[in-house]
Amino acid sequence: MKIKACFFALSVLSSAFFFSCNKSKDQAALTQLHSLLKDENLSAPSRYAVINSIAAIQHANKQDNEMILFLTDWVEKHPDDIYNAYWLRTVANIYLENGAEPVAEYYYDRILKNYPDLLLSKGQSIHFECLQHLIQISQNSTNKISYFNQLVSRFPSSVSITEMYVRLALEYEKEGEFKQALRSYSMFLNQPDASTIQIPGIPDAYSTARKMNDFSQSEKDWTFDSLSSLETAVKKAIRQYDWRSLDKYRSKVNFFAMSWKSSESDANALENFSMRGFMRGQRIRYNEKLDETSNPNEAYLRSTGWSPYMPVWYLYFRKVNFPADPEIHGRWEWAGIYFGEKL
Repeated sequence: MKIKACFFALSVLSSAFFFSCNKSKDQAALTQLHSLLKDENLSAPSRYAVINSIAAIQHANKQDNEMILFLTDWVEKHPDDIYNAYWLRTVANIYLENGAEPVAEYYYDRILKNYPDLLLSKGQSIHFECLQHLIQISQNSTNKISYFNQLVSRFPSSVSITEMYVRLALEYEKEGEFKQALRSYSMFLNQPDASTIQIPGIPDAYSTARKMNDFSQSEKDWTFDSLSSLETAVKKAIRQYDWRSLDKYRSKVNFFAMSWKSSESDANALENFSMRGFMRGQRIRYNEKLDETSNPNEAYLRSTGWSPYMPVWYLYFRKVNFPADPEIHGRWEWAGIYFGEKL
């Protein structure tokens, strides 16, 4: 339903604007408008214009508390008013402008749940506008999941579906709904612009989704139950120049080999090579202790002798962060190699 005002409504709005620019006459204007509002024969568009004029005068005179009280009282006493979504939107917007985001969220959410949608003068849906505000200000992941899903199902042509799937995945992760998160990542990857989209606040969205998706579909048989068991196995294989075992121990998904200045998301960071070519004819050594910068979630083993051009390699071990599979989550993997001395 598009909000339209008849000639009478337009004349009332014009009068309201005039009075709002002449403060001495504002009270007289409000009195006249309230009197008009009592007319039971007033048409819906005309009544809308009168109420909007009252609110406009109050807002122009910085009487936002009075305006909020007037509009919320009207909605409470006239539950069948077809413009109630519009009145509560006005209230919500005022709270948002004044930094009262939790109260604004209450009213935006109330509109979605209790009032039919309306189209504003430019054809914009009030429900769509409410959802846009809610995904920005809500701090509750369960609620945000609902809002994102509504945007996808109700307004697919007005949003980036690709972006919505990534944001849904992140909210599902926060709620511990990992199967749903993986499903959202998978749907994101199936979008034609997944590899090129730039999403504010989510750098490397494609890389993150690809890693999660690939890891979830892998056997994960290269993981170790502890850092010490992984460290012991890798050191033994190096001592014995057992390249087959080293190839077996490496992560089969998202393994990287790069300099310290590079990023895992760089195109040349993910490498698929055999350790055989780096062990034959070389004198390889490793430090007895892990690097001092190691922590409970990451560890570095310095080693030398792999290549005359880049002799120093830091083998990078990390704890697996994959709550979707409790049997794998918290185990350890050899995730990559950093070339050269630490910066």
